[in-house]
Amino acid sequence: MFPPNVKFLSTPRWIAGGESKNPYDNFNLANHVGDKPSAVIANRQLLINHYNLPTEPKWLDQYHSNICVNVDSKYPIRADASFSETPGIVCAVMTADCLPIFLTRKDGSAVSVIHAGWRGLITGVIESSVEKIATADQELLAHFGPAISQAAYKVGAEVFEAFVEKNLEFAKAFAPSNNKYRLDLYEAGRIILRACGVSSITGGDQCTYLQNEHYYSYRRDGEKSGRMAHLIWMT
Repeated sequence: MFPPNVKFLSTPRWIAGGESKNPYDNFNLANHVGDKPSAVIANRQLLINHYNLPTEPKWLDQYHSNICVNVDSKYPIRADASFSETPGIVCAVMTADCLPIFLTRKDGSAVSVIHAGWRGLITGVIESSVEKIATADQELLAHFGPAISQAAYKVGAEVFEAFVEKNLEFAKAFAPSNNKYRLDLYEAGRIILRACGVSSITGGDQCTYLQNEHYYSYRRDGEKSGRMAHLIWMT
């Protein structure tokens, strides 16, 4: 359970009033996937109004890095995670299969949100984000937003080898499947968070690929997939 002053959400792919047309129906929030710029602008304003956000989200230029940036002082910037210690600042990432992770201090004095694809998991985006807000006297809490499930996510042997080369425990997040592997992003995320001392972890029961009516999925929809937003802030 997150502290009462911390608010977080993951957007759906469809919402009343969304402006994106086929194939982005209808609440795409990304301006880099080929959608009409006017639709994205309208959807971002709808996002603020519908969820009564305190400020415009601090959008990132994501590139599967391990960078976590303080959006209180540095913005805009290329990164794949952000954090804030200022009430009213809305941290944001976008996904369409990758794992979004919400983090907060138990006392609600700092928040972070992470975009974690398999590359980010290997290169340390979770670790760098935990490091930014961890303190000696405050437990961190984590929640997983919707990501692609193990049942729908096949990767090559090179991905499996890269993970287990980093940590043999990652083998528990893979299942062999016809010369490939099925990767459980949620389990990989749990392994990393627990190694970082984060034991309070919730979420991890959704599938962006299989739940077509709720979520965008790059694996399912390809280049014309829209993006969901994952937002966290303090009141």
